[in-house]
Amino acid sequence: MSAKKSPPVAETSDSVCDSPSLHWSATDGWTAVSERLVVEAPLAIEIAYERQGQAVRKVLGVTMRTPGADEELALGFLFGEGLIESLDDVRGGASAGENAKGEKIATWCVQLARVPGDDLQRVSRGLITSSACGLCGRSTLEGLPLRTTPRTAGDALLSREAILALPDTLRRCQMVFDETGGCHGAALCDASGKLLLAREDVGRHNAVDKLVGAALRQGLSPAGKILALSGRASFELVQKAAAAGLAAVVAVGAPSSLAVDLAHASGITLIGFTRGTRFNVYTHADRVRT
Repeated sequence: MSAKKSPPVAETSDSVCDSPSLHWSATDGWTAVSERLVVEAPLAIEIAYERQGQAVRKVLGVTMRTPGADEELALGFLFGEGLIESLDDVRGGASAGENAKGEKIATWCVQLARVPGDDLQRVSRGLITSSACGLCGRSTLEGLPLRTTPRTAGDALLSREAILALPDTLRRCQMVFDETGGCHGAALCDASGKLLLAREDVGRHNAVDKLVGAALRQGLSPAGKILALSGRASFELVQKAAAAGLAAVVAVGAPSSLAVDLAHASGITLIGFTRGTRFNVYTHADRVRT
């Protein structure tokens, strides 16, 4: 599967819809209006491969996502879970209206180049995950993929100016949020703060998976780069950053205690409450230029 060029910002044609609503204000009272909503719909992610000459299809799970960039979402999910390391592990992919269980549901099937390893049983959850939590349903957090971000003397230092500019850089890419106010965003930037890619989704974990999947399709390595988040920094998002080898996570909101622990262990500089003229550095502050 060859790398494909992917736009910096994903298309939004299927991402929003109209909904009738009653608007109330103290000045105008009740008014009938049409509101733009971010679309939330299920997607089954499944894999296909050959084992001993037999074709195998397996549903890994169902996530509630914003339609669009489904291939990127599936690739990013598989990468974060350790089932693929690069596009060399993927023969192709296709959408379908029915999954391997015969359920009538939007499905993206990734054709693997080889039989998956022992990680498959850990990854497969076979249940619906909400747009808020892609780890819901796990019986254990053990065995999650983790790449320790290497530290070298030549590491690029992050300037205070670049860090403070990241929320605005990401915000300018959030076209679905502009229409609906109901979408999370994630951006991949270099050490100078230059935008490389950005993606949106109703689920914050899906936005990151779409971002990583887009980087894979474009042949762009996330290693050593910055992940900017429109909200808080949860354990799962830091785990996805660690799986991708990112050097820093910069969030508008707060981190959780487990996210801080994981960032420290994986060598990630974790920055939160990045707003206006301030931010907090929770781990590996030596990457920030003083």
